[in-house]
Amino acid sequence: MCKGLATLPATCLKSAKDIKHKISFLLQKPEPQSVDQKQVKEKASTAASAAAAAAAAAKRVPNAAEVEKWKESFSHVMSSNTGRTVFTSFLKSEFSEENMDFWTACEDYRKTAPSKLATRAKQIYQQYVEADAPKEVNLDAVTRDETRQNMENACPSCFDEAQKMIYTLMEKDSYRRFLKSKVVQDLCQSQTRTTHDKKEKKSCDENRQALARGA
Repeated sequence: MCKGLATLPATCLKSAKDIKHKISFLLQKPEPQSVDQKQVKEKASTAASAAAAAAAAAKRVPNAAEVEKWKESFSHVMSSNTGRTVFTSFLKSEFSEENMDFWTACEDYRKTAPSKLATRAKQIYQQYVEADAPKEVNLDAVTRDETRQNMENACPSCFDEAQKMIYTLMEKDSYRRFLKSKVVQDLCQSQTRTTHDKKEKKSCDENRQALARGA
């Protein structure tokens, strides 16, 4: 130790060492691996929350009025969160859920910030529209080409025609089978049993009340 430091009091030397230690600690940077792990955990947590919300929606049993509305028109199915969930489950059984996925992607696309429209449009086009896309939807050549041209100047309406065509396809084709499907029949039967049980319970309650008054 140099002479100058040796003449300093012990308390001063200890304080100097403490300050040096704190500065060294602050200068340390987190390991990239730790940051990556944190991001992975955050993404996993977000995905788990989304999955839980979807599961909760799927478990909600629609009431009789909702099911009757679905039978009236396809628009009632699509305007209902539960209706879309049940209908999507039916599409999955027919291996055609890409139609609903594309329709939903188009709905979300219109809410995209202007600065991100071009990037998101390209993602949707590559995922659903272009030939041999991973989840290619059934579009005619004219609509497919028109959508491709719209990509050159991405705007909120560039998928409108393609989305309308897929909506019509689901309405004219899948929806008709959906109404005759086991899932809708089971829901109708379930609602019928629930209504019958409620009527029976009400009748029993009225009988008990009548007997109590007679006694």
